[in-house]
Amino acid sequence: MSSQDTPQTSAGGSANDRVIIFDTTLRDGEQCPGASMTLDEKLQVAEVLDTMGVDVIEAGFPIASQGDFESVHEIAKRAKQAVIAGLSRASFKDIDRCAEAIKPAERRRIHTFISTSPIHMKHKLKMEPEAVLEAVIASVSRARGHVDDVEWSCEDGTRTDFEFLCRCVEGAINAGATTINIPDTVGYTTPEEYADLFRRVREAVPNADKAVFSVHCHDDLGMAVANSLAGIVGGARQIECTINGIGERAGNAALEELVMAIRTRNDVLPYFTNVDTTMLTRASKLVSAVTSFPVQYNKAIVGRNAFAHESGIHQDGMLKNNQTYEIMTPESVGVKSTSLVMGKHSGRHAFREKLKELGYELGDNALLDAFTRFKNLADRKKVVYDEDIEALIDDEILASYDRIQVVALTVIAGTSGPQRATLTLDIDGRHETREASGNGPVDATFNAIHAMVPHEAKLSLYQVHAVTEGTDAQAEVTVKLESAGRQFNGRGADPDTLVASARAYVHALNRLMSLRDRLHSQHSTATSA
Repeated sequence: MSSQDTPQTSAGGSANDRVIIFDTTLRDGEQCPGASMTLDEKLQVAEVLDTMGVDVIEAGFPIASQGDFESVHEIAKRAKQAVIAGLSRASFKDIDRCAEAIKPAERRRIHTFISTSPIHMKHKLKMEPEAVLEAVIASVSRARGHVDDVEWSCEDGTRTDFEFLCRCVEGAINAGATTINIPDTVGYTTPEEYADLFRRVREAVPNADKAVFSVHCHDDLGMAVANSLAGIVGGARQIECTINGIGERAGNAALEELVMAIRTRNDVLPYFTNVDTTMLTRASKLVSAVTSFPVQYNKAIVGRNAFAHESGIHQDGMLKNNQTYEIMTPESVGVKSTSLVMGKHSGRHAFREKLKELGYELGDNALLDAFTRFKNLADRKKVVYDEDIEALIDDEILASYDRIQVVALTVIAGTSGPQRATLTLDIDGRHETREASGNGPVDATFNAIHAMVPHEAKLSLYQVHAVTEGTDAQAEVTVKLESAGRQFNGRGADPDTLVASARAYVHALNRLMSLRDRLHSQHSTATSA
């Protein structure tokens, strides 16, 4: 093991050096436009977060919808280690609904919040400061009546008047809050300001020692990670973050970057977390797959190029000593440094090992299906790159829950026209075939889908990019459908761009149909009641 990868444990530090990781991918992350997840997808993400050692999983906003309530409730049932938190506004109805949702969890937390900045109180809440302070005390007291673990957040905390902020913090702690979160809701602060804010609040509030302070930073100015770490230096001991940094507007602080910064620069950040860093890549790929949000190639820690070296000078240095250009090893985040070249002669064992290297664990049946698709792909490509396999497996994961799947596609295209597509779909276990024409092969393909699965959704995004280089590269297609003000993302991959397009459209359509089915079920239940 390299000196870069010395494991982080609590052996060398006191309990005060431990940083609690509070993951809000399933709540704040899912609020990112277009990033909504199905129940099955949320359960997959929650399981990975729980297994990798995340301390607190904010599973959702139970009052927001019946679907959100059900997902929080189901995650609470299945959690093995993590505290399961639900978010609520400062209203008794919200808090009671949250308490009901998290009730099955062995360890549970109610996270309640209210805005405290002048601009929010005046324009959003339309409340005077004294009324807000009363609401803080009442909401925390109500939450404490349900659970022992209560977190209170002052929305837009970094733009709040300092004296008023201290009064609210003191009141929340007196009412029973065990965690105090001072969020940089709009990504406005700087590291020096944020660290100083925590120092000043902890010094000014008499009962500050009775609560854990928390950071929650947005990335509007690109400083979410830096601000979060500065808050820890200032005395906070909980970081609220998301996988891949997804979230509202420019996103949240990225969990993987925070954890690896603490691990890699332990000399200046003498803290530790309980996160198993070797699962970071796996978590990143899963969240990317279920949200259809690609990870940028040069993304720190988990990006495709994070451990790639193309420059001759860099390659020479790496061959002599990998520490010349790598401050952490790929293995420390769940990626092997040695890349196997996969092709049509590769066997199932090599394929399984490659999947493990890339962060995927598949059951026997799923492995067999994926291997069959891999062999078909290898027959069509000279070299199968890691990115090809990732796209193939992500496509497999996305399709595994779909009621509708692409079986076969034949397209007639060219300059003479008309372009026609003959498509076969598997719809709830039965095959249906339809032929359609269109203004181009993609339009014809989508028209064939629409003929078999009528719907009113509009196509708001169609995007294609090549997974790897070369004319035989796989195409990865992203489709976004819009219906009744909601957006449904879909993604598909295949060496044939038209097949990838059909898969992406069908995947988005499945998410639309899933929501319809859920709403219909809820309506039927309400009617029968």
